[in-house]
Amino acid sequence: MNRIAAVFCLLPFAAAIASAADLTVVVKDVRSSTGSVFIAVYDRDTSFMKPPLAKLARKANAAPGEIKFVVHDLPPGTYAVSSYHDENSNGKLDTNSLGVPTEGYGFSNDAQGAGGPPKFAQAAFDFDGKSAKTIEFSLNY
Repeated sequence: MNRIAAVFCLLPFAAAIASAADLTVVVKDVRSSTGSVFIAVYDRDTSFMKPPLAKLARKANAAPGEIKFVVHDLPPGTYAVSSYHDENSNGKLDTNSLGVPTEGYGFSNDAQGAGGPPKFAQAAFDFDGKSAKTIEFSLNY
């Protein structure tokens, strides 16, 4: 009977050890409450900026200022996040005839590309999976 009691006493600790930490992504400088804000979390260079290959994607209603996304139980790794403000609710980042975005967009580390989106390495950050982490970046309009 004592063994059974000991197992039940240790169960909460085992659950805490097995679960991964949360990543909070704060998207700043959202200019309006029109439409939605999307994030995509990528875990490798080969999938970066290819939404169907993202590790995960989230959507929230837009609001002026900042939007917080909490990703639960993210395993350890190197990640990069992209975001955009879909102001007209058409499900994509709109661009002009030259391919320049006409809606807000941003990347982890506030990474900027030269003549296009940044590379994965520019937006990448390490996540140890053991302790909660918050990253913040601004949208560019």
